Amino acid sequence: MVANKKVKPKISVNVIARNEEKLITDCLISARLLADEIVFIDMESDDNTKKVAGKYADKIYSFPQVGYVEPARNFGIRKCSGDWIFILDADERITPQLSREVRKAITSCSPNIGAFAIPRANYNFGVWLKHGGWWPDYQVRLLRKKSFLDWPKAIHSFPKMKGRKEKLNSPFNHLANETIEEMLEKTINYSQREVKLFDEGGIKSNFWMLIKKPMGEFFRRGIKKKGFLDGTAGLIQVIYQSFSVFITYACLWEKQAKNKK
Repeated sequence: MVANKKVKPKISVNVIARNEEKLITDCLISARLLADEIVFIDMESDDNTKKVAGKYADKIYSFPQVGYVEPARNFGIRKCSGDWIFILDADERITPQLSREVRKAITSCSPNIGAFAIPRANYNFGVWLKHGGWWPDYQVRLLRKKSFLDWPKAIHSFPKMKGRKEKLNSPFNHLANETIEEMLEKTINYSQREVKLFDEGGIKSNFWMLIKKPMGEFFRRGIKKKGFLDGTAGLIQVIYQSFSVFITYACLWEKQAKNKK
């Protein structure tokens, strides 16, 4: 008798995006390096994102536009049929090296491992940010589907899983910012969401918080974690991150001041 060959685990790559027609092609091409199935979730794009994605994805679904991707994570994961699911954003790229490591890891790992955290290499203006706390920036992005429990709706949240989490070595790439305009647009979007969460959580903003929080971020990113060693791109990112924190707390103060009237 011929021995049964070990069945290779099926991998789904789940991509959620809105108005990313310029980035989505390269994203999905990189996803195919790993994916047996690409599941694309469109958040009511009003450009050609969904049409372009249709050339590469195996399944396409729609989800209401809420301003950020986390609320759509549960929906997207449950539409995947793979044994393992890799979560990929439109501005992120899977590399051949990572694809090989993932396939090896999921084939040989023990049954009690529910997820893998993967280092993310963040790029600003084409420069890899290796300092400032932006590397290795581990993200839990490879999930065993039967171990998945829930993905909280908070911005930048991590999935809730059964089982242990392990780490991989090969990074995936994050094309974080290509232009200053893009950075400012993200600040407006994320600050609005964070203000809502902070206010609901009882966090207060005042004169001293507007000084303390941005300065603390500047010291932590720029000096303690040596963000300035990444050159001009690193300097811009440190100052931008501090500015972003200031905007969030300024908007929180504005909201709370209005509520007192």
